[in-house]
Amino acid sequence: MRNVKLKIRRLLVLSFWTGAAWLSFTFIILVKEEIETSRYQAQYLSEITKQLSFKLEPGSSSSIRFPSQGPYDRRLGYTSLPDMISRIENNGFKISAQANSSDVMLQLNDYGLNPIYQEKIQAGLRIIDYKDRELFNTQYPTYGYAHFDAIPPLILNTLLFIENRELLNDKFPTVNPAVEWGRLGFAGMQFIAKQFGSNINVPGGSTLATQLEKYRHSPDGYTRSIKDKLQQMVSASIRAYLLGPDTREMRKQIALSYLNSMPLAATPKLGEIHGLGDGLSAWYGANFEETNRLLASSAFDPEQAVSPEQGKAYRQVLSLLLSQRRPSDLLGSKTGFKALQNLTDSYLRVMAEQGLISTSLRDASLQASVARQTSEIAEPAKFMTEKKTQAVLRTRLARALGVNSIYELDRIDLTATSTIDFDTQQAVGQALRRLSEIEGARAAGAIGFRLLNETNDPSPIIYSLMLFERSPKGNLLRVQTDNYDQPLDINEGIKIDLGSTAKLRTMVHYLELITDVYELYKHTPTSEFNKIELHSRDYISAWVIHQLRANPTIQLEDLLNRALDRRFSASPGESFYTGGGIHRFSNFSRIDNEKILSVRDALRDSVNLVFIRLMREVVYHHLYRPGGVARWLEIPDDPRRKEYLQRFADREGRIYLRRFYAKYQDKSPEEALAMLTKRVYAKASRLSMLYQSIYPDASIGELEQFLKKKLSASTFGNEKIEKLHEKYSPANFDLQDQGYITKIHPLELWLVRYLAQHPNATREEILEASTEQRQEVYRWLFRSRRASAQQRRIMTLLEIEAFTSIHRAWQRTGYPFSYLTPSYASAIGASGDRPAALAELMGILQNDGIRQPLVRFEKLHFAKDTPYETIMSRQPAHGQRVFAPEIAKVTRDALINVVEGGTATRLRNVYKDSDIEPIAIGGKTGTGDHRRQVWGERGRLIESKFISRAATFAFFLGDRFFGVITAYVKGPDAENYRFTSSLPVQIVKSLEPTLSPLLNRETEMKDVRPTSEVTIAGAPQNKS
Repeated sequence: MRNVKLKIRRLLVLSFWTGAAWLSFTFIILVKEEIETSRYQAQYLSEITKQLSFKLEPGSSSSIRFPSQGPYDRRLGYTSLPDMISRIENNGFKISAQANSSDVMLQLNDYGLNPIYQEKIQAGLRIIDYKDRELFNTQYPTYGYAHFDAIPPLILNTLLFIENRELLNDKFPTVNPAVEWGRLGFAGMQFIAKQFGSNINVPGGSTLATQLEKYRHSPDGYTRSIKDKLQQMVSASIRAYLLGPDTREMRKQIALSYLNSMPLAATPKLGEIHGLGDGLSAWYGANFEETNRLLASSAFDPEQAVSPEQGKAYRQVLSLLLSQRRPSDLLGSKTGFKALQNLTDSYLRVMAEQGLISTSLRDASLQASVARQTSEIAEPAKFMTEKKTQAVLRTRLARALGVNSIYELDRIDLTATSTIDFDTQQAVGQALRRLSEIEGARAAGAIGFRLLNETNDPSPIIYSLMLFERSPKGNLLRVQTDNYDQPLDINEGIKIDLGSTAKLRTMVHYLELITDVYELYKHTPTSEFNKIELHSRDYISAWVIHQLRANPTIQLEDLLNRALDRRFSASPGESFYTGGGIHRFSNFSRIDNEKILSVRDALRDSVNLVFIRLMREVVYHHLYRPGGVARWLEIPDDPRRKEYLQRFADREGRIYLRRFYAKYQDKSPEEALAMLTKRVYAKASRLSMLYQSIYPDASIGELEQFLKKKLSASTFGNEKIEKLHEKYSPANFDLQDQGYITKIHPLELWLVRYLAQHPNATREEILEASTEQRQEVYRWLFRSRRASAQQRRIMTLLEIEAFTSIHRAWQRTGYPFSYLTPSYASAIGASGDRPAALAELMGILQNDGIRQPLVRFEKLHFAKDTPYETIMSRQPAHGQRVFAPEIAKVTRDALINVVEGGTATRLRNVYKDSDIEPIAIGGKTGTGDHRRQVWGERGRLIESKFISRAATFAFFLGDRFFGVITAYVKGPDAENYRFTSSLPVQIVKSLEPTLSPLLNRETEMKDVRPTSEVTIAGAPQNKS
């Protein structure tokens, strides 16, 4: 019995170990099979990929996840999308559609895996017009293989030999290309050995699939931890089964993607380089198509030797594939490039030994000499004018998105729909370019009185046109083009002196003031008007009150029309104290000098003196209206008088010090003293005062040495030197007296002395140190017997304050600069303007006094066919009311008058609607010479140098379109031209066949003038 039990026990043990061995053997077989075939993971992972999806749906998505890292995602703008969307939403856009991802896709993302979808190889900025015609398109990488079959087998096999030899093995269709167990195991053992002190280089265990994950989505494109490696492997494994259990097609896509997108070293001009095609072009100057032709299978004839060109092409390809190990080092430096060539030679020999390439190709490649392209390929010298619109649109788009550079913008995966009308844009651009030739100018009618003459060279003249269309979304830019073959955009990039267009801004503000006074007093009983204390110089308030007395029920529009009918003298005989001095002005045409004109007619005929006098009334109103800043000036003991005099002394002292600092900042003390000495009469007393003003601690001997250099020895003796030293010591004279004795501005003396003591002082330090001195040199001004001088200086400061208010009003209507010249001359163009700003003013007038945004883009489509896809659309605009609608209407009528019978009369009845009826055309012309003039004593003109000549016409065409056209000549050539604003008006006339199809295009817009109440500074305005 005992023996039987023992036998049974042995049988059970044997059975157990036999079963265990069988299970182990079976497990090993299964593991081996899975390693070789990936059959089970193929089934499992392909089931997961069936549940990975995303879909573009209307509205904002609650399930969208944006990446936070990875070179690929940063370059295409995916990581910045949340910020860009937020900025664009604040700029009048709204999300109209966005991608929604499946639950499984979100779960994988939350687990930390990279988003699993078919990623783009090429992407970049694309700009289209509102009819989907392409204005700009850039794709990065620029060169690449369109599909797998386009890859020459030689290049494909070379890549696989270097990086992933088993990738395209067809033996096992379901194999996971993300992991090669043998390669990974060997790398792991080597890594463990190194941890125990072995001095070996650890080979990489990454396949092409995991390398794609690494350089696209890992932080900075590197594997920094085991976690990073696992993330890459798992992400790559799932991605490999996007097309199902059979991975053969996906493996081809992996090889294709790698060749097209592998990161290479950046170049200074092109920036980041990705892909074999871009690498060949950037680093070797090689043509990608030619390289592929040379290395195609059909290019090799077994009976002929490999050509030197083929050897060179193959060497370039091989070296770039090898450089991917350390691209910045191997391509970016001379020593690294030399090491790369040695490595290339080694691979050529090994590959020939293993039969991958022929010995003929090996020898040809070994003999080939390749060099890095160190100098950039020169761009064509001529800037294509077609790029101007692209440059302007891209600059504006980058600013709106918060992108730091055009380089970054061009690489964002974005299609932007602009408002540009491509057909009209091209046609206008061609028409403007034809004007650069005399035949084209003649055909456009640009030769004649106040235009060009037959001897003028038309090629230096720059013509530029901007055209906008009103819409519920804002003012849509339809055309922006010019004939200038340089990147500068004269519409928004330069400051132009334009006399007559400033008259329009002055008139609009004048009507604003009339409106303000009307709103203030329109409900005042007539009996109360006598109680209003008006200053004798507040002509505007007095005139409005007079009109209300005569007609208490007068409507604002009627009042404004009467305001434009007010008459002013056009005589140039009067002198005007403005801008701190006495000025005289002249009219463009002498025949206007004896006229007394209404504001309306003066605008029509562009008469300067009427607007000088109108600006004076505007300034006086700001100064003397009830509560105005100058009402206290007639009170002799008002404490503000001293305050303003101190401010004047400080302001004028700063002006002089800035001027003196620019003169002496680069001079040594000796050079500065020599410059001053030349201006001082050669007399011992004056020279002594000068020297000791600069060197107050100078000894008698130093003064004597200085005087002997400037005066003869017989002029004075030792005793006289001592007296001069004592008498003209700075201790005896204040700064003002020192200036009086030397006949040098006292602040100039002080500055030279300060620089002698502080040679490295900056302008800001000098201004800070001179506070007391600036007040000291103007002490004469504080004496009561100087009342008239005080009054003039105070008025100068008060005028500046008035122009500060005028400047704010101009800015509300689009004036582009941060400063307005405080002079009546600003009414005739002294402060300059920009064409684009004048177009914006026309838009405000078209929109009944409401400032609508200028719109260049209607739709932005980010990341198409990705889980981050977002479409943003422009929403209806909410404009800002800047003045009453009655002002806009009255001003439009006045501008129509300019075309009907004024300086733009050649446009009368030129444009017609679809029914062949003339449309309403209005506008304002402007002409300006910009000269640098040097004046001598008593107003003598020493030099007059031409800087530029410009003529502009800001206009509206019908009730939907408005814009501006400019003719501009820069440099000394400007002196040769005498054209006026008649020239741009004539060009608009010549463009009628080109612009009319756009003007008469059908639109869904019936009337886009706003109907809601809008407020200005919190006060409700009239409904428009």
